[in-house]
Amino acid sequence: MEKADILNILRADKTVFSFKDILLASEEGNPALLRRRINYYIKKGELYPIRRGFYAKDKNYNKNELATKIYTPSYISFETVLGKAGITFQYYSQIFIVSYLTREITADRQIYSYRKIKESVLTNSAGIEHKDNYSIATPERAFLDVVYLNKDYHFDNLSVLDWNRVMEILPIYSNKRTEKEVKSYQENI
Repeated sequence: MEKADILNILRADKTVFSFKDILLASEEGNPALLRRRINYYIKKGELYPIRRGFYAKDKNYNKNELATKIYTPSYISFETVLGKAGITFQYYSQIFIVSYLTREITADRQIYSYRKIKESVLTNSAGIEHKDNYSIATPERAFLDVVYLNKDYHFDNLSVLDWNRVMEILPIYSNKRTEKEVKSYQENI
């Protein structure tokens, strides 16, 4: 990887790069040599190591972008989205992500909580927005994700939801309990 290659990577609109991203951009045929070059750029301060195999331009990278890059496919959801939308009032410092597995990871002093959901739901784009190099659920999709994975969850303010949108997204879950609970939540507001 030449100096120009690393500068081209750093000029990209992404803030987080995986080893694979850098390997593909550099067209380097020798992964061991690329690792040595990456270490050189880390020592020079041109790359910031976030965790093994993930790098950023600097410490001001987009944590949501990293969250959805560690395990793909994935998208930001649950309490992260519900809190921002004012549906739940409890503050959580960790970032909650829907993925194909359940894990909790700490990277650069940030906790990332992954929750597994069935593949047909994970890969369905209904209620998912793509922005700033990551995917995030709409409040309606996050609400449904929480209802699908939890029983008797307490929501503080459901009046901000677009119930027509909730009902449009609901069929992707193919779950009678979820349907019943959603109708119960809707009736109680």
